[in-house]
This record gives sequence, C-alpha cells and structure tokens, in this order.
Amino acid sequence: MQVYSDSFPNNGLIPVECAFAQIDEKTRVRLSSNKNPHLAWTEVPAGTQSFVVTCVDAHAPTDPADVNQIDREVPADLPRADFVHWVLINIPANVRVIEEGQFSHEVTPRGKSGPMIVGKGFKDSPMRQGINDYTHWFANDHDANDHDMAGDYYGYDGPCPPWNDSIVHQYTFTVYALDVAEIELPTDGKLKISSVQRRMEGHVLAQASWVGQYTLTPRLAAAFEV
Repeated sequence: MQVYSDSFPNNGLIPVECAFAQIDEKTRVRLSSNKNPHLAWTEVPAGTQSFVVTCVDAHAPTDPADVNQIDREVPADLPRADFVHWVLINIPANVRVIEEGQFSHEVTPRGKSGPMIVGKGFKDSPMRQGINDYTHWFANDHDANDHDMAGDYYGYDGPCPPWNDSIVHQYTFTVYALDVAEIELPTDGKLKISSVQRRMEGHVLAQASWVGQYTLTPRLAAAFEV
C-alpha cells in the first residue's frame, strides 16, 4: 500500500493551514486554520474491509517545565514521547481520499465533538473519531491561558509544538488497511489510540505512512525558508 499527500511533500514542512498554531511576530504564536491535510492511498490489498488513519508526533517533551519559557529552550536531549493528533476509524473500504479540511477546518475550543462525526456528508457514516492528546494537555492546565480550552478533543487537531523547542517535530500520518469492517468503541465512547491498536491486532493487512515536519521556534522555521 502507498500513501501520499497533496498538502505537503513527504518529510517536508506541514503548511500553517494544517496546523493548530502558527508563528506570530508580536505574540509568538496564534491559532491557525487547523485543517486536516489531504491524504490518499493506493495499492490496497485484497480483502480490505476498512481503514484507520492516525497521526502521531513522536517528539513531545516528557517534562513540561521548560515548555514555552521565554528565557530558555526545551533541550534537545530531553526524553520525548508520543503525542496523538488524529485517530479516525471505520473508514469504508471504497474510500481512497481524505480531502484537506474535510474533518477539521478550524480550532474548536474545548474540542470537536465525537466519536460520531457531525456535519454535511457524514450522516449515517460508520466513521468514528478518537480522542487526541490535546485532551490530556489542556486538562493538566500547563499554561494559565489554557483553562478555557479544556475538554475532550476528538478527531484531527494539528501541530502546536512548544515555541521554544530546540528540535523540529515530525508528524507521522499512517493509514492501516484492515480485514474487518468496524472496530468496536469502548463502552464510554472515548476511543483512544491505545484501544484502537489493541483492536487492530491480527487484522492489519497493510499500512503506509507519510511524514511532515513543523516548528514554532523562529530560528528553526527560518531554516525551512532558505
């Protein structure tokens, strides 16, 4: 199976339109358009009954002490952890394309609803959105400005790495082809990537990934402009 995106090249810079936040010269950062990127896939294996899409940043700081501090950067050697940006399950087997902005086109304070997808074109859709890690981030109130953002964040929410991080973050978009038509939801409906991974075990026929990079650190962003 092959996956590609028209929104950005593989290992290239994710456009600000597909990010949660972007650099602002006066305020350091501001909210962005938060559109999900275009994704498409080909060479689907026989027997595929559904697809799952995930997006994970493997470079989230494990210690928030240095995050977004004006007098220092998040050190490059700090241990990093996964930060989940997107979980979408039960994509019908005949689907081959997700259009840019189809599932997200703005930042929604307190998070988009879920797991059912509400909106034009989604009536009776079997697709379900999982919770991303902005749910955990805003719940912990790392910043005094975050208290109005707390909530359950379903579906896609794009990059917003620390604006003082010393490394560029990488975001891996993965499409999985499954031999089952649907993945069951947990009884509380709060679908997390860990439960999706457990439910996919033994059912993945193929998978493929596309990687994007993003930073809110001005000196690192300048390197992409050279």
